[in-house]
Amino acid sequence: MVIALIGESCTGKSTLANALKTQLGAKVYSGKDYLRLSKGEAEAKQKFKALLSTYMEPGAGTLIYVISEKEHIAILPEGALRVLVTADLPVIQERFARRTGGKLPPPLAAMLEKKHGMFDAEPHDILIKSSEMSTDTACAAIVERMK
Repeated sequence: MVIALIGESCTGKSTLANALKTQLGAKVYSGKDYLRLSKGEAEAKQKFKALLSTYMEPGAGTLIYVISEKEHIAILPEGALRVLVTADLPVIQERFARRTGGKLPPPLAAMLEKKHGMFDAEPHDILIKSSEMSTDTACAAIVERMK
């Protein structure tokens, strides 16, 4: 099974991926991690697509792909479980500020505002609002949907 955790920065995708990894014994890839599969980007992307396809086979285990760039959605195989992970903008800004020493520079705040909601129209199987749902509850919803 391939689980795609799709969303903006600081929505809780990585936290959720780590919890699912522990619970399901899954492999986790983020963004362009697939570049480790080959020296050239095009070849690495093809190898990653093939790898994702193998995880769609029954009994193949679980691979979690954390996506924060729209272009990476196209890599997903048909039938992948698409989980849209969102959070309210103030929560995203607060989380991002923690990454930048507690203060959010105005250009960064403007960029977060501009990107907020960029995945909302993307097709998805599950919506997780991390600002309203615990990681355990989100994991349970995803695991239930996998059945």
